[in-house]
Amino acid sequence: MCECDSVDKDWEDRVTAAWVAFDTSASTGAADFRAVIDALVAELPDDSPLGPFERACAWDSTGHSDRAVPLYREALARGLSGYKGRRAKIQLASSLRNIGRAEEGVKLLTPELTAPSDELDDAVRATLALCLSSLGRDREGLALVLGALAPHLPRYQRSMANYARMLVTGPPDEPR
Repeated sequence: MCECDSVDKDWEDRVTAAWVAFDTSASTGAADFRAVIDALVAELPDDSPLGPFERACAWDSTGHSDRAVPLYREALARGLSGYKGRRAKIQLASSLRNIGRAEEGVKLLTPELTAPSDELDDAVRATLALCLSSLGRDREGLALVLGALAPHLPRYQRSMANYARMLVTGPPDEPR
């Protein structure tokens, strides 16, 4: 059963509304926003993976990656999967990078490169590129970003994809 099946649409709508209010209102303070999320999480069953996920997102978005990391891990350990599970991995990797643990972010996201494709593919690549850059592996990161960008270009898709590949593999051997 998907972790979302036990949560009603009203609850999801209220979470979305809290995020919209936080994102669009300069008057919503970080602590007030986290309190709103905590109140919504309190409505969930104690073992729900959505609780730690939503709390992690709130801590993360208010500048506390260090507080978010254990909550993302808890959400994943409780079985958060699917779309929100993938979001949790992306956000966890970003938070790990922010607290100086980029190598863990690389290990977490590298398997996502071959996961079933969805709208988060580019976010996986962008976050992985940042982790790689934090480790001094800029060429690999740039290759990921160019590879993600190439399909969105009106022209030069093949060229950019080839350049991205050559950043990590080098130019093709010249004929002898």
